[in-house]
Amino acid sequence: MANAPHSAALPDLLAGCLRNHRQSQELLYRQFYGFAMSVCLRYAPTRDSALEVLNDGFLKVFTRLDQYDPTQPFTGWLRRIMINTAIDQYRQDVRHVQSNDIEQADQLSVAPEPDAYTQLAHDELLALVQRLSPAYRLVFNLYVVDGYTHDEIAQKLSISAGASKSNLARAREKLRTLLKHHHPDEYARVTR
Repeated sequence: MANAPHSAALPDLLAGCLRNHRQSQELLYRQFYGFAMSVCLRYAPTRDSALEVLNDGFLKVFTRLDQYDPTQPFTGWLRRIMINTAIDQYRQDVRHVQSNDIEQADQLSVAPEPDAYTQLAHDELLALVQRLSPAYRLVFNLYVVDGYTHDEIAQKLSISAGASKSNLARAREKLRTLLKHHHPDEYARVTR
């Protein structure tokens, strides 16, 4: 999404959003779309799912903006909202979709990328992370990317810290397998 024609100062935008001013809401959405979408893409299996998380997250931003502490960075608060929204989406999906057994999920084959011998780029890595099972992807992102501890993850997801550690170890192993399968030359170079 393109940036807004003019960027208003964040305090002015937030004040307008608190008054439910539609133009302020649109400008805030446009100004932070890229940042928020980058967070959502790490947690969602597809771009469409990420967009759904993003829109649900911005709805929470607009309805809970009175809870934001202006002495803290807005992006940190926004990131937390997007992560929590992604977790909520994960919980909703788990209730509605019969998930494969963890062992079966590990056995799913993945079609090779046509450019498997090129250097691993950000988009390719993101695509590999998105191929992880929802539970593995969630724990991997919370721990590796966003810096949550296993105890914090356990509390957020209502699992044990041991389950968090196990999911992280399995996510890393699955990523190694995917990297080895899709980028054998690059994998061999980095593992020497």
